[in-house]
Amino acid sequence: MAAARFEGTQGYVATDELKLAVNAAVTLGRPLLIKGEPGTGKTQLAQEIAGGLGRPLYEWHVKSTTKAQQGLYEYDAVSRLRDSQLGDPRVQDIGNYIVKGMLWRAFESDEQAVLLIDEIDKADIEFPNDLLRELDRMEFYVYETRELVKARHRPIVVITSNNEKELPDAFLRRCFFHYIRFPDTETMQRIVDVHYPGLKKSLLKEALESFYRIRDVPGLKKKPSTSELLDWIKLLVAEDIPPEALRADDPKAAIPPLYGALLKNEQDVHLFEQLVFLHRRAGRSS
Repeated sequence: MAAARFEGTQGYVATDELKLAVNAAVTLGRPLLIKGEPGTGKTQLAQEIAGGLGRPLYEWHVKSTTKAQQGLYEYDAVSRLRDSQLGDPRVQDIGNYIVKGMLWRAFESDEQAVLLIDEIDKADIEFPNDLLRELDRMEFYVYETRELVKARHRPIVVITSNNEKELPDAFLRRCFFHYIRFPDTETMQRIVDVHYPGLKKSLLKEALESFYRIRDVPGLKKKPSTSELLDWIKLLVAEDIPPEALRADDPKAAIPPLYGALLKNEQDVHLFEQLVFLHRRAGRSS
């Protein structure tokens, strides 16, 4: 039976390269490692794969304190001790105190599931290596209950990284890798059309030009992302900002209206204002 293929969804604009990467990872049975700028839809990709293929989704959002064991299971010894002091008969079965992690839940799914391991680079450097055996063999051992848990179906594993730290080579060898490039103007227009299908073309044109003009400013500490562009456009529409207010040649538009949706720190605001000022002074003197 041929495996289902991901072709994108109505609510998510996936490039041909991205669709090819997803389907390649599924064919190989390897985790799909996704990197890219924050706000490029890495986390949402797993949700859209699950929705597009009609599969259950299990999301494991990694933090700096997360341990690999938590993805498998945790033994709640504190609750068992408390129940034993209260004379609760549940203490006779240690299985009552085993808390299943997201990997376990994905492994026992009746149909092939999508498993998201989000922002894996936030955890300790050994975290990825600690998952190698489980992701390779699709099984793990529960020592407390002496039980071997095997995956009923190999889940589609999507792993995201923001490149906060390098991932181990042994882990990288087991993944199919794809870097989500920041959308070009044409792709971004398609993304905006999905979220705001009735947006005036004149406003969209000026908003995109202004957005990419900001992103191209050298030395920005944080470039605005796709999600921030969508927030900004929502505000422009809500406040009924006219397209001409966004034009670079507008003397009043030293900085875009409602810029707080795009520029998120004072250094970038000052930098943008200085560059606009220098550009205009150079224009007057020429």
